[in-house]
Amino acid sequence: MHHKYPTRFCLIRHGETDWNTERRIQGHLDRPLNARGHAQAREVAKHLAHRHRFDAIYTSDLIRTRQTAEPAAIALSLPAQSFSALRERHYGRLQGLTYDEIAARYPDDHLRLKARVPDFTPAGGESLQTLSGRVEDALATLAGRHPGGTILVVSHGGVLDVAHRLASGAALSSPRDFALPNAAFNWLCYAHGEWELEAWADTRHLEGAHDEL
Repeated sequence: MHHKYPTRFCLIRHGETDWNTERRIQGHLDRPLNARGHAQAREVAKHLAHRHRFDAIYTSDLIRTRQTAEPAAIALSLPAQSFSALRERHYGRLQGLTYDEIAARYPDDHLRLKARVPDFTPAGGESLQTLSGRVEDALATLAGRHPGGTILVVSHGGVLDVAHRLASGAALSSPRDFALPNAAFNWLCYAHGEWELEAWADTRHLEGAHDEL
């Protein structure tokens, strides 16, 4: 990318929650990290403080991203700024349910969810299209605040899914062919409306998080 002043992003999905392990949809529901999630957050901080310099840290306004960013904010001596546009997709009436429960209770919703129908809006929630527009605007806004800078963003699986597609050009409806591990490092570069993928789903720093527990 040969543009003037590209902005680099290190995107991180929040650390593990109990609902992640149960494959229960969290959406906008505010669930805290579990013990392993807190261990992952400590490993993130340890690694970033030794190897990287950041100009700003942003999180969604949900507790699982704030708790993940907290150790890094301390280690990097930067405030973690809350930005609600970085929230997970709103899944409406499907929030709090596992995929099996959705299949049993709302079979049509389950089919549309699995098929990644871009304009499917769960009752009370938002569509993939709406999420994508929100995320694209949010990340462009942050890049505009820090031209030529490096930003740490702690967000959610659905948000990172959109970011990867912005960089790869994959359609919202295409099956996900990349991983979204909790607390992994995902590096992207942004300039003049164009995204470029640098590294994805790097979990090498998390080996210690398993030993801690």
